[in-house]
Amino acid sequence: MIQFVNVTKIYPNAHVPSLNGINLHIGRGEFVFLVGPSGAGKSTLMKLLYREEVATSGKVIVDGKDIGRLRPSMVPYLRRNLGVIFQDFKLLPERTVFDNVAFALEVTDVPRREILRRVPAALELVGLRHKARSKCLELSGGEQQRVAVARAIVRNPVLVIADEPTGNLDPENSWAIMKLLSDINQMGATVVVATHARTIVDQMKKRVIAIEKGVVVRDEERGTYGYEH
Repeated sequence: MIQFVNVTKIYPNAHVPSLNGINLHIGRGEFVFLVGPSGAGKSTLMKLLYREEVATSGKVIVDGKDIGRLRPSMVPYLRRNLGVIFQDFKLLPERTVFDNVAFALEVTDVPRREILRRVPAALELVGLRHKARSKCLELSGGEQQRVAVARAIVRNPVLVIADEPTGNLDPENSWAIMKLLSDINQMGATVVVATHARTIVDQMKKRVIAIEKGVVVRDEERGTYGYEH
């Protein structure tokens, strides 16, 4: 599903690589936690997955495609099969919950009839169908993140990428989001989560890949967080 082949990423004017010679393979249907200190390269790795950034050298292969070689015009087609969840939600606050989730379909020209079918189903999955007509600015932080999850999954993605999805949430809402991601994984999606949530990682016992100073230092099945803070 995902393969990094000797991937290095060096940002302009940077003194050291953000990622340095990364090699890893994530199979279809896996659930993987990406951990490591702040500045280790986790977010850069995630951005390479959805082509927000391009590797300086090496190959990033997602669902059989070398995405570093995609023409810019093809990137939106790549993203149709991906769901991305951010720490800061990235919602349209003045728009309704329904409109925020529908937007992910509208930008890929999904017919209105299909939107009217898919959006309520996604909101039902995250427990927010009753909030469909509420504006996002009226919601709690936990509810906003669930809207972000619904937006990420409404296209039935093969890969869900979550970058610190619980970073702004209390423990109860954090576990609710992780339960949703686990459910999505059980439905067949590959899930990759970058996180500092030690308790969640330790208790869920999923595969853990640790990155420090741009290199993979640990890759464990049923792993633990492995850091004090």
